[in-house]
Amino acid sequence: MKKIIVYIVALFFVIASGTGQAAQREVKKMDQINAKTRIATLAGGCFWCVESDFEKATGVLKVISGYTGGPGENPNYEDYGKKGHVEAVQVFYDPSKITYEALLDLFWRHIDPTDAGGQFGDRGPYYRSVIFYHDEEQKRIAEKSREALRKSGRFDKPVMTEILKFTRFYDAEGYHQDYYKKNPLRYKSYRYGSGRDQFLEKIWKKDQSAIPPAPAKAYKKPDKTSLEKKLTPLQYEVTQKEGTEPAFRNEYWDSKKEGIYVDIASGEPLFSSLDKYDSGTGWPSFTRPLDPGLVVEKNDNSLFTQRTEVKSRYAGSHLGHVFPDGPAPTGLRYCMNSAALRFVPKEELEKEGYGQYVNLFEKKK
Repeated sequence: MKKIIVYIVALFFVIASGTGQAAQREVKKMDQINAKTRIATLAGGCFWCVESDFEKATGVLKVISGYTGGPGENPNYEDYGKKGHVEAVQVFYDPSKITYEALLDLFWRHIDPTDAGGQFGDRGPYYRSVIFYHDEEQKRIAEKSREALRKSGRFDKPVMTEILKFTRFYDAEGYHQDYYKKNPLRYKSYRYGSGRDQFLEKIWKKDQSAIPPAPAKAYKKPDKTSLEKKLTPLQYEVTQKEGTEPAFRNEYWDSKKEGIYVDIASGEPLFSSLDKYDSGTGWPSFTRPLDPGLVVEKNDNSLFTQRTEVKSRYAGSHLGHVFPDGPAPTGLRYCMNSAALRFVPKEELEKEGYGQYVNLFEKKK
């Protein structure tokens, strides 16, 4: 059911204010905005909510609500569904402050990717979740991100979010833009009534391993000279040359301290002690990463066998391998090298810039 009650109230407000006529224009392609700005086009149900969620992220410059994905031209709020479009947003962002991967991580945490029939209280194909890619690189990243979510064990139903090629985008009417700012009471009432926040609370915030907001900064790999100065010979051998440290003779294999493990080279947050367990292998083992978007998995055919290598996303550090013989809830064993990790105790998280993870350990109490 489309946002009938709220929309009727909003419509009267618009008519009274004389702003009911909003120009429909196709948004410029990303390479026409400016050299430092990129665009992500995403559909996650009600565009009021998606716009609000993304505008709060560091590195996002602006978010526009609109319609996309269908063959019909010049859609408006009354006919966009009939013309094959979905409600969507275009996120204009600075890639030096937030990456496309991080935007997708944020996207997953604000929708129900298992619902193919709409989103929360809004039903119908025009409310389904879709990632619209602008180029092959975005397509590759989106497919990897979706696959990582599927493997994470986060949901007990299949991930149904589509990945489609972007064609063109039409701005929604003016009264839809920044609706959550212009009409905060109506917006909050609609959002609560839709059940969106209740679902997100259940899936993410009450889970001890819940993923906090996407990193505000883009982590980078230090140059070779810096790495040689920063890392010990063993750390360099493991992370840069895909080496393996000795079992049972490494720093974290039997550690039971509470905190998170970050990339020794770049500081990317990778694993939590809440997901750590004794696998009996002599290496630190985890059932899942802190955030599926912060690790990369690739086939490894060395040693005359096929394994799945795990690397950090931004620094590309070799971390270890993942195996399908772990315990519940994921059934996975992320077998990591201590030499690729640095431990940050829960008491030091705020001080070291990982304050968004503090709540994971507070909820354990």
